[in-house]
Amino acid sequence: MTTADLEAVADVTGGALVLQWGDRRERIAAGTTFVIGRGADLSIADNQYVHRRFLEIAQQEGVWRLSNVGSRLTASVASADGMAQSWLAPGASMPLVFDSTVVMFTAGETTYELTLVAENPFYQVSAPWTAADDGVAGLLSPMQKIVLTALAEPMLRLNTPGSVRLPAMDEVAHRLGWSQEKLERRVGSLVDKFARHGVRGLERTSAGELPDSARSRLVEHAVGARIVTVDDLDLLEAFARDAFVGAAS
Repeated sequence: MTTADLEAVADVTGGALVLQWGDRRERIAAGTTFVIGRGADLSIADNQYVHRRFLEIAQQEGVWRLSNVGSRLTASVASADGMAQSWLAPGASMPLVFDSTVVMFTAGETTYELTLVAENPFYQVSAPWTAADDGVAGLLSPMQKIVLTALAEPMLRLNTPGSVRLPAMDEVAHRLGWSQEKLERRVGSLVDKFARHGVRGLERTSAGELPDSARSRLVEHAVGARIVTVDDLDLLEAFARDAFVGAAS
């Protein structure tokens, strides 16, 4: 298909999609397909846990869609303001109807974030929304907010979409001045609270154990839905500082 043909398709189907990933900015022309994975159009070759073909971006009847064509990994997908969020399981597909969509996924110890911006979105938010409107966020205690912020700290400090290693549980426990056992109890309580409110991917197994991906899924949801934001880092810093002073005294 020539450039002129693609431009003609764009006029009919609603325009191109722009992918932002760290320093990379890629314009995905209407009528084309773009794949994310190891050795794909957006290659994440340095992580063996990423599928060779994981996420596929393509148009169907003029609507951009994001499909999980992998077999194991999941992705969290949210509007840029956090008003809407979905969980994209293997084999699932969803339309990209907002002007800006944030996609997050975890493979191994690394969490990735990218943004997809539609040149001609099908839906635009007409009124601002804040995390305070979220039903689960309104039920969180200040301490639970601090725990969530500590778990998500590297993601919140990420200035542009890209990749980051989430901290291990012992690192978060040290940050808060707690034992790892205390932190694990707190995280388990948070996971159960979000699961009761319908957040997918956090359900315990039949044996009552948390899924291996629970912590990364919790972080993806909290950041994507703007339940914790960069503004919460000041509260975390104050708590961690007080915990250090208390331990030293």
